Amino acid sequence: MRFSLRVSPPKIIETRGKGVFEPARPEPFTGPPRDYMRMFLLARKDYLSVFRKGDYRSHVSQMRGLGRQLILVNVPEHVKYVLATRHDNFERKSPAMRRALEYLLGDGLFISDGETWKQRRPLVSDIVHKNRLPQFAGHMEEVALELVRRWQELPPETVVDALAEMGGLTAEIIARAVFGDDISPGDASEVVAGFTSFQSLVDNINLAYVAGFDNGIPLLKTPRLRRAISRVRGVIDRVTVNHLEGRNQDGSMLDLLVRRQQKNPELGLDRNALRNEAATIFMAGQETTAATLTWIWYLLANAPWAEAAVHAEIERVCGSGPPTLNDVPKLDYCRAVVEETLRLYPPVPLLGRQAREADRIAGIDVLPSALVTVSPWLLHRNPDLWKRPHHFMPERFLGGARPVPYSYIPFAIGPRICAGLQFGMTETILCLAILAQRFKVRLAPGTTVRPASRLTLRPQHGLPVTIHPR
Repeated sequence: MRFSLRVSPPKIIETRGKGVFEPARPEPFTGPPRDYMRMFLLARKDYLSVFRKGDYRSHVSQMRGLGRQLILVNVPEHVKYVLATRHDNFERKSPAMRRALEYLLGDGLFISDGETWKQRRPLVSDIVHKNRLPQFAGHMEEVALELVRRWQELPPETVVDALAEMGGLTAEIIARAVFGDDISPGDASEVVAGFTSFQSLVDNINLAYVAGFDNGIPLLKTPRLRRAISRVRGVIDRVTVNHLEGRNQDGSMLDLLVRRQQKNPELGLDRNALRNEAATIFMAGQETTAATLTWIWYLLANAPWAEAAVHAEIERVCGSGPPTLNDVPKLDYCRAVVEETLRLYPPVPLLGRQAREADRIAGIDVLPSALVTVSPWLLHRNPDLWKRPHHFMPERFLGGARPVPYSYIPFAIGPRICAGLQFGMTETILCLAILAQRFKVRLAPGTTVRPASRLTLRPQHGLPVTIHPR
């Protein structure tokens, strides 16, 4: 009898009707409760595949069968406890996330904790603060209009990958904002390709940690992984050195970091630290926004009523002129589409935290080093909190309606909420408006969409689309 390490992915649920669209999601897991091997093999490919129907409801549960206490929190008041009230105890990112990203980001803000995080968080928050948006919005407008011109030159019915197109768009925007005008499109593409390759090579879970090793084990540095890391670090190192040696003073985010270090040497932002923070800002700003825009095109292509409302709003607010930063506060429906997309497809669908010391959550005794997970994917689709939770309904976010506190956390919540939240939201709305003003995006015939969660949530095989001028 042969034992197979292959498991079949779950079926995809996707339904359409007049004025109704339930976008793609995996069918809930129905295997035996202790079928740990199958769950592990599924999770390596896509963690969303191991959730059962009951996991979406309001509850706090634990699993102790693999050597490590695993706790899943899906109730807003307990989400608040973990990510805000007791943030000091649940500050540390999961070893799976830290091990997955440490070679690439070092001690960058995304995975750092303790004194390093406390020292750098205010610095990075100030650099990407919403008050600096006018300084960076020009990059968003320019790059989006460059893509408009390129799309206008595409032959009719040309099939392109929306994920790659949005990746290139957001890479160029964040490259100019982080590194200034000295980075070439080729360099930006090199960093994006490196990130994409890196993400495909890391596991969703660190089995050694789940089995009981305190910090898991480092990733095996295979030749492919080394090449992916080298592609990213090579570009970022070179640009960082240019700034450190004073060859660039362009008002970019990296330039602002260098100036802060020069004025305050006690910050200790040496070359490695600057590179790590630059890589972190790039990853967070490029990957998450690209994925969100990709999901928006998928949703609008299947929801013609929503697409028509987007087009009508852009025409009313912007007329025939290209949308600008000044238009963003008036694009209410566009914002609602973005927020609903982030609800259905949060860029980081799992937020794992490692308990520093014993605690108690909803009557469950939490052991030191337990893995406590809050999943925006589950929380945002909880039928106890949302009406028709799996349906695309942008109107949820119109007319001043707001979700129950701590039930909507696409950028995390509490002290570790994404520092670039306003930058990312503005960039997404602006790019959506500029592109939707000129084009409709349609899925290529025969396209099957499967959400897959690795480090971030993407369509598993990209999103083949055709571009149609309006």
